[in-house]
Amino acid sequence: MRKITQIAFVVITVLVLASCKNTKQKIQEHVSSYNTSSSIKGRGITSTSAKAFLNDNKIEIRIETNLEENEANKLTYKESFPDLLKKMIKNDQISTALIEEGVKFDVYFLAYNNAILAQQIVDKEELAVLENDSNMKEEKVTAKL
Repeated sequence: MRKITQIAFVVITVLVLASCKNTKQKIQEHVSSYNTSSSIKGRGITSTSAKAFLNDNKIEIRIETNLEENEANKLTYKESFPDLLKKMIKNDQISTALIEEGVKFDVYFLAYNNAILAQQIVDKEELAVLENDSNMKEEKVTAKL
């Protein structure tokens, strides 16, 4: 009976350790999931895709549009980009769990010719800023009531 208990314990320990995923595996799963199921709606957005950089603990998200590269579009999307990032965080397109593990999300909003209209790296610090900004807006709305 003692031998069976020891063997069972070893088997259970191996199964538990095998089922734990490391950060690189989680990054790959997130990118795969993002590329198969994510869609972002908005004016001019044509597609979105994610790419993993495992050695850098980074995920690059490209949001492609049919917009022209001009100063007006750059200014417009630089101002509205934080709101898009907040929606992506809310929808788990940018994973807060991965950010807590040290993963950075490099998000690009691109014109039709792949010129950058807006770009932001979302890491622990930027996540705190975005969440703080979100909480401030909610408080302002509540204060008006």
